[in-house]
Amino acid sequence: MTVPIVLWFGYKQVRSLDPPQAVLMLGGSTPALERERFTAKFASQHPNLHIWISSGGPGSYNNYVKKVFVKAGVDLNRLHLDEQAVDTVTNFTTLVDELKARGVNSVYLITSDYHMRRAQVVAEIVLGSRGIVFKPVPVPSGETPEPIEKSIRDGARAILWVATGNTGSSFSKLFYHH
Repeated sequence: MTVPIVLWFGYKQVRSLDPPQAVLMLGGSTPALERERFTAKFASQHPNLHIWISSGGPGSYNNYVKKVFVKAGVDLNRLHLDEQAVDTVTNFTTLVDELKARGVNSVYLITSDYHMRRAQVVAEIVLGSRGIVFKPVPVPSGETPEPIEKSIRDGARAILWVATGNTGSSFSKLFYHH
């Protein structure tokens, strides 16, 4: 039983050496667009990477995002705005198959530092289910990290998605907001 676990961790270590092929930024930032500004600067320093932003809905947000990236000198052809997510779990589930289909096996994961623990738990399960590894890039916020219960809850929802294809997002509205 321990041999498969050791092999899995060894595989993860080797895969973590792969240079990321894309950027995945989770939407849900503040009105000051800290994540978006950080990601635009990051993208300008990594000019060969495409950027996926899971924004959670159409509207003026995407116009603001585009302006931030243009101001940073990032070609908008590199930007992929996904408007399907309703929460942290669906930030990943709505994009993972597209990333895989495009041959992306490694991403930089960008979100606020206080949100990173939960994002990593979900990423490990959802991205990992498709063989995609990630390198966390936290955006400094000065905020207190989220309670561990959010990570546990969303980790369970991510496992549910891997097992059934259902994220349980219809229930999430009863328990929390993004």
